Amino acid sequence: MPATSTDRIEKQIVLDATRSRVWRAITDVREFNDWFGVSLATPFAVGRKSSGNITNKGYEHMVMDVWVEKIEPERLFSFRWHPNATEKDVDYSKDPTTLVVFTLEEAKGGTKLTIVESGFDALPEWRRNKAFAGNDSGWGQQTVRIADFLRAHPSALPEMLARDLHDDRGCAIDPQPSGVQAEMVVLVREP
Repeated sequence: MPATSTDRIEKQIVLDATRSRVWRAITDVREFNDWFGVSLATPFAVGRKSSGNITNKGYEHMVMDVWVEKIEPERLFSFRWHPNATEKDVDYSKDPTTLVVFTLEEAKGGTKLTIVESGFDALPEWRRNKAFAGNDSGWGQQTVRIADFLRAHPSALPEMLARDLHDDRGCAIDPQPSGVQAEMVVLVREP
């Protein structure tokens, strides 16, 4: 769906994946990093800031900061950020942020992902149009990237499952507390 105003961008895509699989791709910071093209260091948690460098070629000098607003499991994930903050010598910290909201719904053929970014009208006039145009194009590209990621990784990435586990506060969890026997079964799905 095209932008509906100068303040709001909206993109939708139906992904050939379960709602829980799409949810993991957008809220597990390691998976988000992979498809989004960033290296955020901190797991997503409401009220927490996560920062990291953009990993897309030509943008490696940029640091992306996001402040998580809401997490409603398997339904809604939102954060604030400074949109299209691409100028190396500009301090964007005093500028207003925009709100990015990912919403998931069941859909025929998979899961409908709607991405809405709003708040562009509050940006300083000198950068408002460029930020809006850049992010309108960027969200179109990101819908393709997440679809490609989910096709390539129909289940959680094995290397991510093998890494340390954390609870919803980011605290490490012992996957096998002492005295507990566990068995791991790995299912491999052939393409």
